[in-house]
Amino acid sequence: MHDQPKFRGYRGTKFFPDGRSARPAIPDTVARGMLREDAAYYTGKAGGKPVAELPMPVTAELLSRGRERFDIFCSPCHDRTGSGLGMVVRRGYRRPNSFHTDRLRESPVGYFYDVMTNGFGAMSDYSAQIPPEDRWAIAAYIRALQLSQRAKLTDVPEEERAKLSALPAPTPGPAVIPSVPDWRPKADEKAPASSAHAQGKH
Repeated sequence: MHDQPKFRGYRGTKFFPDGRSARPAIPDTVARGMLREDAAYYTGKAGGKPVAELPMPVTAELLSRGRERFDIFCSPCHDRTGSGLGMVVRRGYRRPNSFHTDRLRESPVGYFYDVMTNGFGAMSDYSAQIPPEDRWAIAAYIRALQLSQRAKLTDVPEEERAKLSALPAPTPGPAVIPSVPDWRPKADEKAPASSAHAQGKH
């Protein structure tokens, strides 16, 4: 068996005209489980334009999954409300647009899927970290966040309105989240020396 005729990876051969033992894939070959015929589902676009509707029903489970994934992957920049004041932004990273601007409220849901897939501006793509089904769940949750900031009482089912009327009025919070104090020394200040250096010890 040790001397059986076979090709070993990355070793050449005179058998094929190109001298390679490893054969290239036949054109249009698709790996098992990777046939993505539904272009709208996997790209977020139809006819070159972002789709306007989610490709699946909106359920509590879908939104719950979307919220979980959003909090993990998106909130560091976009914050948990989608206003663009995430923790890394408050520490100097470029601020993304708020999801609550007119432009993004009016953008089709496929636009958000496409940005997650391919990136946009300073935002890199997340296609390697977030599978397609979770990208759609996040897009659905972004829509819920946008609705939450502009919802009216008439949007609430009648049987639930009485519960809302019984709740105390919310206390208005600050319009802008305060920035984190800058801990770095100013240009005209010197960082405090350690006790070892102060005593001339090294």
